[in-house]
Amino acid sequence: MNMSAEFNYIVRVIGKDLDGTKSIELALQGIKGIGQRMGKIIADEFRKENKIDSSRLLGELSESEVKKLEEVIVAPQKHNLPSWTLNRQKDFEEGIDKHLTMNDLAFCLRNDLSRLAEIKSYKGLRHMWGLTVRGQKTKSKHRRKGGAVGVAKKVEVKGKAAPAKKSK
Repeated sequence: MNMSAEFNYIVRVIGKDLDGTKSIELALQGIKGIGQRMGKIIADEFRKENKIDSSRLLGELSESEVKKLEEVIVAPQKHNLPSWTLNRQKDFEEGIDKHLTMNDLAFCLRNDLSRLAEIKSYKGLRHMWGLTVRGQKTKSKHRRKGGAVGVAKKVEVKGKAAPAKKSK
């Protein structure tokens, strides 16, 4: 690693502190909504547009380069990323392809689940009840996820038991 005076160990990208000692694609995976594949695709497109060496670490980027990286993350459609890489293809409300990250992704997921519960779909009801959604068995797994099902344990009540007989 080439640690110069301008090396940043922590780099702030779209409101998230990322590890500057990692490569760009690995560091981007710390952002919610960006996984392995999307991190690699964004990093490759960013390097191609800015003619940056693939061995450079995130902490070696200047402030202007970090801003350009943020632009690619926020609007990947404008930077020629294919639509199949986006996490909201044909969004329910707007009908357009977009890629959400961080709090926007969590908010949109929460809205989707509440909409499914409101229309009382099977998937929405299972989410609402805290049960498995995609057909998994629930007899032995997912014990802590949902409510109690089956026989409840009897509670002993003190003081109501008959007094013990005295022996002679």
